[in-house]
Parts: sequence; C-alpha cells; structure tokens
Amino acid sequence: MTSSREKAINWNGEKKISLALQGGGAHGAFTWGVLDKILEDDRLDIEAISGCSAGAMNAVVLAEGYLENGRKGAREKLHHFWHSISDDGTLNGAARRVFEEVFSGASYEDSPLYLFADLLTHYASPYQFNPLDINPLRDHLVKMIDFKKVRSCTHMKLFISATNVQTGKIKIFHGEEMTVHHLLASACLPYLFQAVVIDDVPYWDGGYMGNPALYPLFYQASAQDIMLVQVNPVERDEVPKTARDIQNRINEITFNGALLREFRAVDFVNRLLDEGKLPEGDYRRSFVHRIDGGKALAKYSAATKLNSAWPFLLELRDLGRDAAKAFLAAHYADLGKRGTLDLREAYSGGNMERTVPALPSKPKKLA
Repeated sequence: MTSSREKAINWNGEKKISLALQGGGAHGAFTWGVLDKILEDDRLDIEAISGCSAGAMNAVVLAEGYLENGRKGAREKLHHFWHSISDDGTLNGAARRVFEEVFSGASYEDSPLYLFADLLTHYASPYQFNPLDINPLRDHLVKMIDFKKVRSCTHMKLFISATNVQTGKIKIFHGEEMTVHHLLASACLPYLFQAVVIDDVPYWDGGYMGNPALYPLFYQASAQDIMLVQVNPVERDEVPKTARDIQNRINEITFNGALLREFRAVDFVNRLLDEGKLPEGDYRRSFVHRIDGGKALAKYSAATKLNSAWPFLLELRDLGRDAAKAFLAAHYADLGKRGTLDLREAYSGGNMERTVPALPSKPKKLA
C-alpha cells in the first residue's frame, strides 16, 4: 500500500504541491516572484493550481510557458507577461491610453485621475460610464496567451474561480475549458467592468466567493501539501477612518472571507483525525502552508493595486522571491510531513465551529 509520504513525492524525487493563488491586481506581481522561485527550485513539482483574478492569470501563463519549455519556459512566460502589462510594455493604441488613465505612475492617493475614477465608480455603474464594455485586457490576453495550449496542458491541473452574479455561488472553470472569457470573468470587478457572460450566465470576480477556491485541490489533486500565496492582508493594525480606507478594508475582509471558511474546514477535519474520530484511510489530512505577502504588502495602499510601473512590479516580484526563498529554507523539510500554518491561530483565533463536512481522502470528479 502506498504511504502518504510516498504520495507526496513523484517518481523524480520532487515533492508534489498544490498552489492556491490570490488575486490582487498589480500586487499579483508578488505572486509572480513566488512562482519564479518555486520554478527555479527543481525540488518541487506543481500538481495543481487554483487561482482567481491576478492569481488566475499567473496560473494560466505559467501553464502555457511550462508546456512550451518546462520550468524555464514558465519563468520566461511569466516575466514576459508582467512586462507586457507594465507601463514599459507592449500595450499600444487605445488599450495603452486606457491603461495610462487608470494605471498611472503618479502618487495614487493624491492622483486626480485616481480620485475621479474612485468617485465615478461610486455614483455610476460600468453600464453607464462604459456602455461599450471596453476592456483593454481582453485583446491583450488573446495576444499574449495561447489558450489552446493552456487547454492541452496535462502536467498540472488548473482551476479558475468566478462568481455567478445571479445565484451568488462560486463557479470553477477547469483548465480544459479555458478561454479568454473565463479568465476575464475571474477578474471582473463589477464596479469597473460589465459582468462577463458565458453560456448566458453573468460572472463577476471569483474573489467574492473564493480567493482562491480550495476545494478543487481536495477533490481533484492528490498532493497533501497546499501552498497558499497570500497578497491580501488578513489583519491590519490601524483602524481605517477615511471613506476610502474604510471601503478598502471592507474589500479586504470580503475577499478573504471565503478563504477563511475553507481553512476552518481543513482545520476541523485535521483535528478530528488527530483525535481518532475519523479513520485516516477514509478521510484526507491536508498539510497547509502559506507564503504571506500580506505583511510585506501592507505598507502599500490598496490604490497601488492599479500601479503598472515596471520598477514597482519588479520590486514586488523581488519581495515574492525573497519570501519564497525564506519559506523553502525554513520549511522545505516539512513538506509531505506536516503543515506549517497554524490555521486556528492565523484564521480562527481558536474559536472553531464543528459544523463543517469532512474532506474525502481520494480525489473525485467535481460536480
């Protein structure tokens, strides 16, 4: 019988992990840095990735690059993608003008353009101020990403989340059905863009119901180790007092809410296994880890999520690489053996409700 330790290591001796990538606009460049370091370290094998918004874009770009030229190709593709959307990149024409209006390199808190856009989105919907549904990312993503290649990637499983506007439920798109519309749906902020309609169903940003969604990694992947790359702070020391800061904090709490609930479920099942109340053979123990950009990124305001300046993106990438390097130095030996994130302490304050379902021990097909 194959042990859990053997399941955690593939035939090349690499440790298998699943990745959970949060969205966060330009702060997704931190995640780029984490992925760059993980790909550089050939001791890790990525079995599956769940992502939303900027995390979904990182996942799709990584998958295409890996299919083209392995780890090196994935690193090069990620670099090329982030450079392309920077103010030093390849966008031109109408798309560049829109990006320059929104992603200016000014001081964001005091930028007249930012203040005007912030005011506009509070008093008008994108159906009013953007009736033609102009989204500069759409054409650029088609140009940058070969979605046919992404759909053919079998080395790693991709799960991209979006929120069904009508039902309020999460929708998981699988790698084999991936198109530019699915990626845009995952990154559709409703106060900036009209809902993305797929098969007559409107979708908003996946972060509202899963930032990112974790359950596909339980049901569809065999790796016990789940690595969360977090870019949205769970905690902040200061109390927001301005209208803008209050709204930004509400968004952070909202976009972390579904993630906290899923990690509570993982902690609950692991504790029942520890107490011998669930049989190890029938229920799965998950080893949860976190590379936390929340604290490093907390010094940057929420407005900097719109900053596409290339030096800024490189700064965040380097923060991500350093964070991944530090994690691997401290915890590589723990992978396949134990989780390194204290879920109760980090997410629940020790107050756990015993009302969540158990997780299966073996992957099964998603409904």
